[in-house]
Amino acid sequence: MNRQDAKDAKLGWEINRQDARDAKIRMFVDEMAGVVVDASIEVHRNLGPGFLESVYEDALSHELKLRGIRFERQVPFNVRYKDAFVGNGFIDLLVEERLVVELKAVTALLPIHTAQAISYLKATKLSLALLLNFNTRLMRDGIQRVALRVQ
Repeated sequence: MNRQDAKDAKLGWEINRQDARDAKIRMFVDEMAGVVVDASIEVHRNLGPGFLESVYEDALSHELKLRGIRFERQVPFNVRYKDAFVGNGFIDLLVEERLVVELKAVTALLPIHTAQAISYLKATKLSLALLLNFNTRLMRDGIQRVALRVQ
């Protein structure tokens, strides 16, 4: 084996290790998404539809605390246009620093809500968001998963 072959083999090994890390992160984020969905169903089962979004945020935060899940509320992020800072956005809940959770209490989720989640993912360079609409008869009808392939 010559030097170039050895370098290529080492690079291939590093790429495989990175792929393995990425796969572990994806599995972890998927697991967290499952926990958040279960927690939102519990909140909806107890409160039902009809409250303001802030009530559901408080209740879901409490439920996640009870489950020992790390999260932050109303997380600010910078919005950039080309090389300029042009404003801020706020994520309702950021779970384990990897999962964006956007809460709604609306008649129906609309394409603009999906666009909002995609924009948040792009701005934060994260790959998964959950849109949770608590204003539904059944919570499962108010859950939308939004995934973005991160470069």
